This record gives sequence, structure tokens and C-alpha cells, in this order.
Amino acid sequence: MFCWLSRLCGELSTPTRRTTQLIWSSAARSMVLSSQRIPELSSFVARTNTCGELRSSHLGQEVTLCGWIQFRRQNIFLVLRDFHGLVQVVIPQDESAASVKKILCEAPMESVVQVSGTVISRPPGQKNPKMPTGEIEIKVKTAKLLNSCKKLPFEIKDFMKKTETLRLQYRYLDLRSVQMQYNLRLRSQMVMKMREYLCNLHGFVDVETPTLFKRTPGGAKEFVIPSREPGKFYSLPQSPQQFKQLLMVGGLDRYFQVARCYRDEGSRPDRQPEFTQIDIEMSFVDQTGVQSLIEGLLQYSWPSDKDPLVVPFPSMPFAEALASYGTDKPDTRFGMKIVDISDMFRNTEVGFLQDALSKPQGTVKAICIRKGAKYLKRKDIESIRKFAADHFNECSLMGKLRLECADLLEARGVVLRDPALFSFLWVVDFPLFLPKEENPQELESAHHPFTAPHPSDIHLLYTEPHKVRSQHYDLVLNGNEIGGGSIRIHNSELQHYVLDTVLKEDVKLLSHLLQALDYGAPPHGGIALGLDRLMCLVTGAPSIRDVIAFPKSFRGHDLMSNAPDSIPPEELKPYHIQVSWPMDAETERAHR
Repeated sequence: MFCWLSRLCGELSTPTRRTTQLIWSSAARSMVLSSQRIPELSSFVARTNTCGELRSSHLGQEVTLCGWIQFRRQNIFLVLRDFHGLVQVVIPQDESAASVKKILCEAPMESVVQVSGTVISRPPGQKNPKMPTGEIEIKVKTAKLLNSCKKLPFEIKDFMKKTETLRLQYRYLDLRSVQMQYNLRLRSQMVMKMREYLCNLHGFVDVETPTLFKRTPGGAKEFVIPSREPGKFYSLPQSPQQFKQLLMVGGLDRYFQVARCYRDEGSRPDRQPEFTQIDIEMSFVDQTGVQSLIEGLLQYSWPSDKDPLVVPFPSMPFAEALASYGTDKPDTRFGMKIVDISDMFRNTEVGFLQDALSKPQGTVKAICIRKGAKYLKRKDIESIRKFAADHFNECSLMGKLRLECADLLEARGVVLRDPALFSFLWVVDFPLFLPKEENPQELESAHHPFTAPHPSDIHLLYTEPHKVRSQHYDLVLNGNEIGGGSIRIHNSELQHYVLDTVLKEDVKLLSHLLQALDYGAPPHGGIALGLDRLMCLVTGAPSIRDVIAFPKSFRGHDLMSNAPDSIPPEELKPYHIQVSWPMDAETERAHR
């Protein structure tokens, strides 16, 4: 029995793709706030204790526990589970307790029960050092079946392989897993610490901003919500950008919000149509001030089971990131930098190299793959060649090729990207504008139209706007952008010029903001951290969907409730809209 239970607890306390012993064994510690007060986990409810908290110090105590039946063996004992951990429950065998035995032996797995009994020591040789409650067990006196469980679509065990579709369809069951419990509780803990740092230590004001707003020019595509006024629609904000700037005009000085944001980006494998940002704005601040705030915020809220963060984070100009890593979000955990070797081939007779160097801004670049000859096989080299050919026309080819080479090396056993290492990096000095993809003669905002130009480049704004650098900054972690922000334009005339003359946007859409900037707007700036992405990296989860309680599929569907759903025509009438259904080929020909 000892060997079996030890193995069970070992499996339960080891989350997938992680090597931490944290989950059940230190759940209480993970919920302790900075004040070090232990939360009362059994206040106001029908239990006296949680399953995971009982120890030898509780011997002899009468307790009442509530939880799910995790496992039962030979009708002699069962393992009871709640959010806090596991405990072994001894099923009484004497005739006087036949009703209790019947309940505990006949209840299906994952049924919810309440048991009352005495905490006793386990017999010699049956203690389980791998289980936090492994020195004790519960001698049951009474039991109550609170709810029986039907046959499950999958077992509630982390080591059981389940398709993501099945997990999303039965999300309420998937949430019972050790890993999901850990991810969501750690997320809650970090958000609470962030609130404490911002509001209690630095005087930020937590303000909720509207979800129903109006269309914003530029940026990502927004969800549209019909109103009862004919032809008029709300938009769901892709961020509280305008509101937080208006709060600075309103004198709030320091704003913070755990903000829900929305982007209609279609099918993106690791994006969500609704997501969460730690949204921040400050008055009278510069770029250094915002960066220092975020470094302190992350250092303060960082999980205690991980190595402390070292601040300040290193910084890298955008141009250097592109030149050395081929991307504006470089993974600096490993080298393999891109090197310009054009000068070595100026006098080459190799035709394709001559052709490349003869073109405007033509270069020859290389990546040194150390020990590549030792680890990479012929088929790997062919794979690299094919990858380069498939992505040849992309500007980001070298950056993608660098990551592809890293993938191949790691597949051969070379450790390049330590999953336990968290490599933060500030990327700065972005261009303020970029050429439009569909029309390179026109410009669009590299980030959003409210970003202030770099003070040294303001004179270029009126003559060569494509050369202007911005006061934008991105925070990158292990090759992933987890935050972005900027110092904002707080001058109405400058903002009008950028919108109207440079970007050729309809300024009427932002008349309220332009007017507000005319009424004594202070200099201000801010940032937004992507909470979902941050938690995905902190927990080592394979997808952001693993750190969100009820995520959408990669197509934006809720597989549990089958949203989005259709609406009857009569319910659409108050909104003065009707659905235009796509025609099949035959119907379309008939209408021609």
C-alpha cells in the first residue's frame, strides 16, 4: 500500500512539463500575502479543515472534511481531494458503521462527499514522506454523499493525455487538475501582489473604464456591438488607451487597472479574442520612470519558488535587436547572433553573392552555430535550407532561422534555452511610423497614434517622418513580448498633426481626446503588461489557454457553451440589423 500511495502522490504532485514540488505541498504558502497572514481557508463553510493541511500536530482532533473521491483501494481506504491537497481516509469495516461504508464504497470516483472523524497516525511502515499529509489518516465516523458523479469523459489526472478540444469542452473538469489549480492560484497571487505594490506602496488608483466605446482609428480590428439607434454601433476597446490618458487630464496622476481587452484578430494559434492587461498610466513621468516602476512591480510580485529577479533589466535599441537577432523581441537566453559579413565578400566572384551585394542595402549575413557540425545531421541541414527557401521573402528570415536552428540543436540534446531562466529585456528607440503593407508610400503608426516622438527627432516629423524614432518601449521575456508602452503626446496641436497630416486619419473620431489635450493635459506615459502571456511563461505552460480559466479555442470559439451562437431574427429587430447569409455556388450563379 505504501508503494502504491507513494507513486500516486508523486504523480499528483508533479505537474506536466515542470519539476517543482510546489503544488499540493506548499499551496498554503503560495496563498500567503506579503503581510504573512495565513488565510482562513475553512471560514464560513461546512468543513473544519482542508484536506491538505492536516499533519501530526492535528493527531486526536475531530475534523470535518469536504472533497472529491480521488481514489479508492480494496474498499479499505480512499484518498479525498480538495483544492488544498490530499488526505487518506480509512473506511470503517465494523457492522455498526455499515451505512458509512456503503456511502464511501459505492460512491463513484469524483463524487463529492463530506466526512467527519478523528485524525490518527498511520500504522508503522505506511507513512508516505512524499505526501504532505502522509503521516496521518482520518478514521471516519460519519459520511455524507453530497453529490454523485457520472462517468467522466476523462480522468482527473495530470499524467493522463487529453486532447485540448476535450479539455476545453469540459473545462469545468479540467480545472480540477493539479496544474490548472496551480496556474490559476499563482495568477491570483501575483495579481494581488501587483495591486499591493501599485496601490498600497505607490499610491496608484484602481479605476474601471468602460467596455462599450467607439471605434478607434488604426491598430487591431475591434469587435462591433449593435445599439438600438439605427446604424450606430459600439466597439469593444482593444485597450483602455484613451481612457487612461483622459484620467491623467483629469488629475488622477497614477492609474492602474486589471483590464479586459478585446481584439477581433480571427484565427491566431496562441491569441485570445479577449485577454487581460495590467494597465498603467502616470503623469509627469519619463521612460526611465515607467521602466523602473515595472521592474519593481515584477520583482515584488515574482513567485517565491523562483530565483529572485535582478534589476535593472538590460536595454537594447530596436535597430540592434533587428541586426543581431532578426526580431524586435529577441530571446537573449542564448547567443547565435546574426553577423554581417558583407565586407568579406565585396570582391567575391560567387554570382548570387555579387547579386545580393549589388542591390540597395544588400547584405550578406551569417549565424554561427557552435558545435553544429557535431550535432546537426544531413537531414537537419536540408531542413534549414528548406526553411530558408520557404521564408526567403520575409524581412524576419534571419530571426526565424536562428530560432529554427536552436530548435534543431535542442532536439539533438543541446540545452540552449534554459526553461528555468527568465531573461528580461527592454527594447527601445522604435520607429514612430512604418510604411503601410498595402501602400508603402503611406505611413501607419508602429504602435498607436498617441505615442510621442523622440525629443531628438521632433524636427524630422515635418520633413522626414519615416526617420522619426518614438518614445515607445517593449518588455521582452525569453523572446516573447509581455508588455509595451510609451510616453504619450500631450500637446493637442502635435497630436492633430500626427493624426491628420502624417497618418491621414479622421480626426473627428478623436475630437474628444484632442479637446481634452487642449485643457491643460500634463505630460504622461504608461505601459500595459500582458497578464496571460506573462503567466504562461512563469508557469511554463505550453499555451496561454492553460493560464486562463475559460479560454476560447484558437478559432475564437467557446467549445463548452458553443459560443458564438445564432440569434433569432425577431431578437435582431430592435437593433435594425439582419443577417446576410453567404450563398453557395449554385445560388450565387442563379442570382447573376
